[in-house]
Amino acid sequence: MSAFEFFFSFYGLLLGLSVAELVGGLARVLHEKQRIRFGWLTPALALFVAIDIATFWNQAWVIFRGAPFNTFVLLISLAIAATFYVAASTTFPRVSAEGGGERIDMDAHFWAHRRLVFACVLAANLIVALVVIVLAMADPGFARVARSISLWVGVSIFVVGTATAAFAPWRKAVIAALAVVLLYSLWNVAKSAATLAAMGGWSPVTGG
Repeated sequence: MSAFEFFFSFYGLLLGLSVAELVGGLARVLHEKQRIRFGWLTPALALFVAIDIATFWNQAWVIFRGAPFNTFVLLISLAIAATFYVAASTTFPRVSAEGGGERIDMDAHFWAHRRLVFACVLAANLIVALVVIVLAMADPGFARVARSISLWVGVSIFVVGTATAAFAPWRKAVIAALAVVLLYSLWNVAKSAATLAAMGGWSPVTGG
């Protein structure tokens, strides 16, 4: 087992728990749909968090693939994944814990918890940005990556949008920021899909 495989067995497990928490929250809400007043804010937030978790899975391959086995690296991954777990576990309401007969307003849940969710997502991304900056000062390969203007434009859009969604006191600003970061995330997904299509997709594995 390589150092990365050992690292990712830990990091991937923790990120996987975040995905399970997010999907489980959606399942609980759908199971109790008769008690739920649905809106679009919480589902949009959940989609944003889900895409960001998947992006971090990809970033683990890019950033940590060459990392040596080290306890400090594991602790960094723990901080990132644990922060995401808090965000994922708070995105949807805890249906069974909020009363047997009471109706639950998902938009109200969004406004009650959006600061924590967005702040956790922002914190996880800032940790990774700090790691990239530190690595860029020590490694020429990472330095080339860090000099990418498009990278830091994207980071700026993400950080400003997420911080606005977390801390802005005006609801219209929060909604606009959520729309911006979600559309930016979906745009990145579309770019990845276009790249895959340009490569011709992939062929099935055949043979013994």
